[in-house]
Amino acid sequence: MTMTNSSKSFTKFMAASAVFTMGFLSVPTAGAEQMNHIANKPQAIKWQTNLTNERFTTIAHRGASGYAPEHTFQSYDKSHNELKASYIEIDLQRTKDGHLVAMHDETVNRTTNGHGRVEDYTLDELKQLDAGSWFNKKYPKYAKASYKNAKVPTLDEILERYGPNANYYIETKSPEVYPGMEEQLLESLKKHHLLNNNKLKKGHVMIQSFSDESLKKIHKQNKHVPLVKLVDKGELQQFNEQRLKEIRSYAIGIGPDFTDLNEQNTHHLKDLGFLVHPYTVNEKADMQRLNEYGVDGVFTNFADKYKEVIK
Repeated sequence: MTMTNSSKSFTKFMAASAVFTMGFLSVPTAGAEQMNHIANKPQAIKWQTNLTNERFTTIAHRGASGYAPEHTFQSYDKSHNELKASYIEIDLQRTKDGHLVAMHDETVNRTTNGHGRVEDYTLDELKQLDAGSWFNKKYPKYAKASYKNAKVPTLDEILERYGPNANYYIETKSPEVYPGMEEQLLESLKKHHLLNNNKLKKGHVMIQSFSDESLKKIHKQNKHVPLVKLVDKGELQQFNEQRLKEIRSYAIGIGPDFTDLNEQNTHHLKDLGFLVHPYTVNEKADMQRLNEYGVDGVFTNFADKYKEVIK
């Protein structure tokens, strides 16, 4: 990039930031009125908006994981049916006999009464584990007898339960441990009628990963699937313009740790064409502040809190 182009880009970015900031400062009070003002304020550069047509999208992190054991139907049912979150978020691991299952960790130790790696369990063995009692012990305030003996669901079971009209935000966890998981994921989505262009354009599926290679594999196989690059805490500040543009060549969104965002870098990511979905935001004050920065939604364990902030 020449100095002239850099100067133009910088000038364009500063102009967009100035327009946004002036508009923000002219609003005397926070709340719905302020959010509407920000949402409707014209930008020097057209910003990408959520495929669901929501100004702010609510991503239920591991389901309603603040209230129920993560990645169980108890958690997903609450987030989808009761709290009406925009997205069910699913982390994927794979069993010894090749089933994609919903679990955050590579081991079963933290969230079940078992021990060892997911890849060393067959699905039948995994289904014998209690994936709910740990939650009752750790969070007695939200404990329920019905959480005892909650089961680890497969991806196919989740997609079958909530159907093709629900929205799914799916992460390929540890893809280097599970070669071919990307192809397997796409095949499952196809089987459940979630890969047609109408579904993808409306954001019924978003696929996220910390792995560039995993996202690139998916993009190579189906360029219409919306992808989101997750960014480790502290990593965003290390990304230069070239790196961000390279990510944008295959990913529509970026998911940084919410503590790494400020108004300036949020605007810059938006100017580059990204959806900005930070993780994991559980306090209303942080949710409000991030909305004012210009994010498009958040991952949260408490979908109801975010819904209250954005209503």
